[in-house]
Amino acid sequence: MCDNMMKVEFLSKSQNESFARVAVAAFASQLDPTIEEITDVKTAVSEAVTNAIIHGYEDSRDGIVEIKAELNKNEITIIIIDHGCGIKNIEQAREPLYTSRPDLERSGMGFTVMETFMDDVEVESNESGTRIRMKKKFNSVE
Repeated sequence: MCDNMMKVEFLSKSQNESFARVAVAAFASQLDPTIEEITDVKTAVSEAVTNAIIHGYEDSRDGIVEIKAELNKNEITIIIIDHGCGIKNIEQAREPLYTSRPDLERSGMGFTVMETFMDDVEVESNESGTRIRMKKKFNSVE
């Protein structure tokens, strides 16, 4: 059982990426994170949501992106779900500089960024969507 949780859904529009980042940051603020810790979370959420919109829904503006977040002691778990086309090869997608959308001049660093700023990142995907689960412990909480 977690200490607290939240869930939010929004359309797969690129302008909703900033909303997602701020919503998760506001929820995480209950744990009194440092500025650096909250910035790490915001950056990872931005990457995951952007991937869902650009790659999962291939820029379709009518898909739904779901975010679930749980607080437990000094840790946040964030789950970002899309019901898009899925990732054909997760290992390849996690390689730095790999992108399935070179036409959009994507950097291919999304998963690398998530893994850098979070303590744990798990990816599950199939032809009916992708689920990214990220965890981060906040050291500022005793």
